Amino acid sequence: MKEKVILAYSGGLDTTVLIPWLKETYDYDIIAVCIDVGQGKETDGLEQKALKTGASKFYLLDVTEEFLTQYAWPTLKAGAVYESKYLLGTSIARPIIGKCLVDIAKKEGAVAICHGATGKGNDQVRFELAIKALAPELKIIAPWRIWDIQSREDEIKYLEDRGIEVPMKKDDSYSRDKNLWHLSHEGLELEDPALEPNFDKLLQMSVTPEKAPDKDTYVEIEFEKGVPVAIDGKKMSAKDLLAEANKLAGENGIGIADIVENRLVGMKSRGVYETPGGTLLYQAHEYLEHLCLDRDTYQYKLNVANEFAKLVYNGLWFSPLRKALSAFVDETQKTVTGKVKLKLYKGNIIYAGATSEYSLYCESLASFTTGDLYNHKDAEGFINLFGLPLKVGAMLLGDKING
Repeated sequence: MKEKVILAYSGGLDTTVLIPWLKETYDYDIIAVCIDVGQGKETDGLEQKALKTGASKFYLLDVTEEFLTQYAWPTLKAGAVYESKYLLGTSIARPIIGKCLVDIAKKEGAVAICHGATGKGNDQVRFELAIKALAPELKIIAPWRIWDIQSREDEIKYLEDRGIEVPMKKDDSYSRDKNLWHLSHEGLELEDPALEPNFDKLLQMSVTPEKAPDKDTYVEIEFEKGVPVAIDGKKMSAKDLLAEANKLAGENGIGIADIVENRLVGMKSRGVYETPGGTLLYQAHEYLEHLCLDRDTYQYKLNVANEFAKLVYNGLWFSPLRKALSAFVDETQKTVTGKVKLKLYKGNIIYAGATSEYSLYCESLASFTTGDLYNHKDAEGFINLFGLPLKVGAMLLGDKING
């Protein structure tokens, strides 16, 4: 009996090549596994395609709801953004895909898992760290690190030489990754940072701000303990809520990010990311935190958000530190409950008010009108003590420290 290998299968160019390549190179019994994290119609017809090109078995697992509740929402609650712009759409999907691949490998008694991530990218790290964390005994096959194929053009020729249908047009060979949270685009003109993206050809989840409606759209988002639960008063599942957020934000030109980022493997890369609903939810969540978190907690959480983003980007979702940071974040979110109203207009998200039973905003304190809780005279003593080190330094050292 042949040994079994689990192939992370998307039906795209790389994984279409991988099935015949695995058979020719290893003579494995190939089990193709597609993990649905919200790719939509991309999963249509994949079973027939995988079996036709040489797979012995096919799995399609829809884990979209789990992807959002167990991976996207914790990242949202953390406020994690990589290098100030990237909302981690691909990064948060890889751990659950890796987990599902391991589950199928154990079920099928497979000896190896194969992925199509390149030797230049981050995804090879994310997939393999997830597998190592959950099933260190499994062999990992990464063809891009060992085969003779050097380019997407080589892949296309490989399929054409074997009479296998190429799953893309040669003039539209962007490298894309899609899930319900986002859609990434790399390649072609994006490889030159001096060139403007061809947005009319690229965008699928959004429109450019120029093509957005000439009128504003109001939306209200409700959170419970940092988790989005309703839009415009209608409570929904995570999947339905994000789909609605994507629609509202996408049609208003929101969530398009053109990024030159620092990859984990040491190089810079450029990509365009569409994250319409995610961008909307991040902004709403941040507004609510400003209302509900005390100063020290909020400011410390900014540091945690940055560390959380680096861990997730670097494939360390299953690390002890990421889990510990999530425990901290969950503690901070106990009071992040309320409603945020936003105005969407041509790529802009404009704050239009928020309410929460846990609001720390006190109108009598903040008002210019003197109230019972604040005595203006108290500020004098506070300033004297707070500025004491500056005053003492100036008295003792004088011009020596002032140039």
